[in-house]
Amino acid sequence: MSLKNKLNRLKPHLSIPESSKQSSSSLPVKSNMKIPFLDEWKENGVTPYFLEDDFCLVREVKYPFEYQHGRYQLGDYIDAVKAWNESNISHPLSAKGFVPEQLFFFDTETTGLGGGVGNTIFLLGHATLEDNHFVVRQHILPRPGSEIPLYTSFLEKVDYTTLVTYNGKAFDWPQVKTRHTLLKDHVPRLPSFGHFDLFHASRRIWKHKLDRLKLSVVEKEILNIHRVDDVPGFLAPMIYFDYVETQKPEGMLGIIKHNEIDILSLISLYTHLTFQILRMDQNQTVKEAFEVGRWFSYLGEDTAAENTFIELASGVSKEAYHSRWQLSLQLKKKKDYEAASEIWVNLSNVTDTMIAFDSSLELSKWYEHKKRDYEKALLFGQKAKLLLEKCCDSKREQALDLERRLERITRKSCNKNVKK
Repeated sequence: MSLKNKLNRLKPHLSIPESSKQSSSSLPVKSNMKIPFLDEWKENGVTPYFLEDDFCLVREVKYPFEYQHGRYQLGDYIDAVKAWNESNISHPLSAKGFVPEQLFFFDTETTGLGGGVGNTIFLLGHATLEDNHFVVRQHILPRPGSEIPLYTSFLEKVDYTTLVTYNGKAFDWPQVKTRHTLLKDHVPRLPSFGHFDLFHASRRIWKHKLDRLKLSVVEKEILNIHRVDDVPGFLAPMIYFDYVETQKPEGMLGIIKHNEIDILSLISLYTHLTFQILRMDQNQTVKEAFEVGRWFSYLGEDTAAENTFIELASGVSKEAYHSRWQLSLQLKKKKDYEAASEIWVNLSNVTDTMIAFDSSLELSKWYEHKKRDYEKALLFGQKAKLLLEKCCDSKREQALDLERRLERITRKSCNKNVKK
């Protein structure tokens, strides 16, 4: 089957709720300009946006709160924003102080994966909450020379406080800024904004279970979103160049649908990440909760981190051992060494060799520097040495540090005995 025929199969899968087709009367109209295949575009909810002697194409689709996208209805996002506003946790994804309408879910399609002026954005897609429904808008570049109407139509509709993307800090928005720099004398300015990048959050929480963290993988494995007859992203540049040459919409309709699913997935993913971070997901795994706790610790949210690790610390599983270890580090940070040492004594005897080593080493440090009990410091230091030899032969520098520690403790012990 030819590529063209394969792409034609995608056309029926382009979702266009009847009530959401945008009438061209709401856009600037210039009737003397001929738009190739305009009737076919309109059948698929796409209308022209005219600017002087040029144009781009704009598609608008409205979704109700009840629309199910994977494991969530879109309206669950409102609960996520409400939860942040009721939380005292300071977090990079926190929407505290925002209303749901202020977040702007954004994704692009480009002619390549590289940066620089040679890479052209040919589709700008975004979604916001407006008047009790979600609106997905997509701005389509009909030919490379029409970027002024493309960015004008996009920036006229942009009224946002915080951008939500997937790896957008590294790719999408730098590309927009690069193209905007070339056009800034002809289009509205780029507003300043905050940025929630869901790629980094997904990597923190699910790197233990996902070999790849592409959005399509997170959709399938985490959000239960299964695409049907989706156009692979790597085909987008080829399909766009074919469209520029022929002006036939068929292939582009598949790319538009691909982008639309990406944008809806950002809404569901932000909702799910919020429920994970705020511990609202009833199906959250122990490992996911553990990674959230580690993130709290990294951010200095010590109370939230400590509460998370206390909850996970019971039992004899690997996750329980690691939770107790992380809890001991939180206690150490608070200078509650007595409580931390109780955990280290327990962990120094567990079957997880690395945890036992770390705990024995911490006990050796504590008895040497805080308790000045050099006999116990030497005992746990020697235990740490045996454990290190058992599990980590390759850590030569760590072994040398431990040898120096044991020699120092031995000298201190001898000097103490001499003074007696």
